[in-house]
Amino acid sequence: MRIAIIAITRNGARLGTQLRDGLGTAELHVLQKFAGQAGKGALPFNGELKGLVARLWPAYDGLVFIMAAGIVVRMIAPHLAGKDVDPAVVVMDDAGRFAISLLSGHLGGANGLACRCAFLTGAREVITTATDANDLPSFDMLAKEAGWAIEELDRVKSLNALLLEGEEIAVVDPTDRVRPYFHGRGRLSFHDTFVQALQSGARGFVFVTNRRLPPQAQAEKLLVLRPKNLALGIGCNSGTTAEEIEEVVLGQLKRLFLSLRSVACIGSAAAKREEAGLIAFARKHSLPLRFFESAELNGVTVPSPPSAHALEAIGATGVAEPAALLAASGGSLLLKKIKSGNLTLAIAEIP
Repeated sequence: MRIAIIAITRNGARLGTQLRDGLGTAELHVLQKFAGQAGKGALPFNGELKGLVARLWPAYDGLVFIMAAGIVVRMIAPHLAGKDVDPAVVVMDDAGRFAISLLSGHLGGANGLACRCAFLTGAREVITTATDANDLPSFDMLAKEAGWAIEELDRVKSLNALLLEGEEIAVVDPTDRVRPYFHGRGRLSFHDTFVQALQSGARGFVFVTNRRLPPQAQAEKLLVLRPKNLALGIGCNSGTTAEEIEEVVLGQLKRLFLSLRSVACIGSAAAKREEAGLIAFARKHSLPLRFFESAELNGVTVPSPPSAHALEAIGATGVAEPAALLAASGGSLLLKKIKSGNLTLAIAEIP
């Protein structure tokens, strides 16, 4: 977590130094005239706080302001975009009495950052998110800790509200991560299928799945959490465009009722490390690429017969299927190799 600390007073500079040293990798930005109180390594600024915040906002995961909360609200207001993209914002008073989680408490990590700041300085953390205040887990924090994507972020608020109200929430979770996370807190019922859950009479629903849900399975208070448990295996001719790769991948995922949000990574042959279209597609969807040498690909048993083209080009008997299985760390194929235009595609499920 990249953290920037901003202080505008003499005491704030001293407090910021304490935080910087305790947090380890944080940067300390101090008003020029108090730079002497901040010690070596502090970054002085000339008093243009608005410009400093504009520069730091997109570059850091967390911002700790040592100043009045009202100043902070005015400075950050023009930059707010959404709870899934805004950095964590913590405010501390000049005397170091309180560490307030002001923005992005759950997904951004401000609640945790406020607790760290309080621990380091002897301050008292101030956490106002309702689930934390009532000692309840939350579905957005579960998703963050499990590394899952949230299908419709605005529904988190409704489901967390049902938790607070003690209403029943029906859960379908083949990963079995929800039950131990909540550990008996909240009124959750667990079901094997979507149909059973929807017929349970519960007020809200949480489905953990990599499957696209048909319209008839939707409900107003339904939160879909996407585990990252799919791996794509892609082989392609040189010069294959990102647009062609995207068209094939999205088309096959749709055909299989699978969600792109559940794709964890892409596997391919080492010979494709510099393939511009593949790299661009992966970057667009924030998917890590894993490349495997031909010997690794040849060591995987796959259902499709050897590919004469791949054997001649890179010395591998195949790319898409073995790369998908290797990227899935021993999972199973959901889609055997299909060839479309300039590429081959296989999809594996991570165990």
